[in-house]
Amino acid sequence: MDLNGAELSRAYWAQVVEPLVRGRWPGLRVAAARLGSGSDVLGLDDAMSRDHDWGLRLDLLVPAAEVSEVESHLEASLPESFLGHPVRFATTWEPVVRHRIRVDSVRGLAVSRLGVDTTCDLSIEDWLSLTGQAVLEVTAGQVFTDDAGELDGIRRRLEWYPDDLWRHLVATDWARLAQELPFVGRTGERGDDLGSRVIAARLAHVAMHLAHLLERTWPPYAKWLGTSLLTLPGASAVASPLAEAVSTTAWRAREAALVEALRVLNGVQRTVGLPAVADPVEPFWDRPCVGVREDVVRTLEDSVTDPEVRALPRGVGSVDQWSDNVDVLMHPARRRPLR
Repeated sequence: MDLNGAELSRAYWAQVVEPLVRGRWPGLRVAAARLGSGSDVLGLDDAMSRDHDWGLRLDLLVPAAEVSEVESHLEASLPESFLGHPVRFATTWEPVVRHRIRVDSVRGLAVSRLGVDTTCDLSIEDWLSLTGQAVLEVTAGQVFTDDAGELDGIRRRLEWYPDDLWRHLVATDWARLAQELPFVGRTGERGDDLGSRVIAARLAHVAMHLAHLLERTWPPYAKWLGTSLLTLPGASAVASPLAEAVSTTAWRAREAALVEALRVLNGVQRTVGLPAVADPVEPFWDRPCVGVREDVVRTLEDSVTDPEVRALPRGVGSVDQWSDNVDVLMHPARRRPLR
């Protein structure tokens, strides 16, 4: 039977794990899901995904007081294999052969993946410490059962940013674009084609992040960012000009493709109900290159009413806007102290 990761986890729960748990604790309220890391959580696993960290993985969420006993019961009762897959195997983060049912409380799961307690309201600092990938590791995977509805509660709380913070983060991506867009032409004009290409690629990444923000969609980590972009209803139209921007050999064509992408995003911004300008770009002083209009950022900033959000510095934003360091983004404890 050739199942994808989510289907395999669902069958594992229904045919093996649930009978063991319900048989031992008939009235225990639990949640079972496939959450956390792995392409199968995003529904994007394929045959190549099976070479590491793929298999019989499951999140079993129980009351905190029952975690240890449930874990011990499963360790003693699980079979050696299911549907031809080993129940116990090593992973890249833990090279020990053991079963891969993560038993935890709902709060424990949220704190471990996000670094914040999402069973209660989040502060502005909490929201800014979240990466899109971390949120998807809690919200994107399939839920097989949720007796108490507690898991559904945190997933609902994480649907999207508060409105004013959303506006601030959109403004942040435009500010980031403004910082370097003129350099695509300036480096190209000086004959530094490699420098122009590198800057264009950086800006393409920012534009892809902005596309997800405008569509109110959490962006995944780099491996799946382009795949996710193509699923966006309106902003996916930036894919073609961004591909042109990072592939063309002429700096003027590179700059023109980036401008086309930014104009598409400006139109999407207007469509989703955020303030937008007539044209997001303009000539950069008297030089033969273009920049982002100041009004693009300012009109968004002026639409923010929350004083705490208005006080945030321009152009910094959330953790996945101010850092692309994987060792920072992957570890919740490292994301907060740096702010």
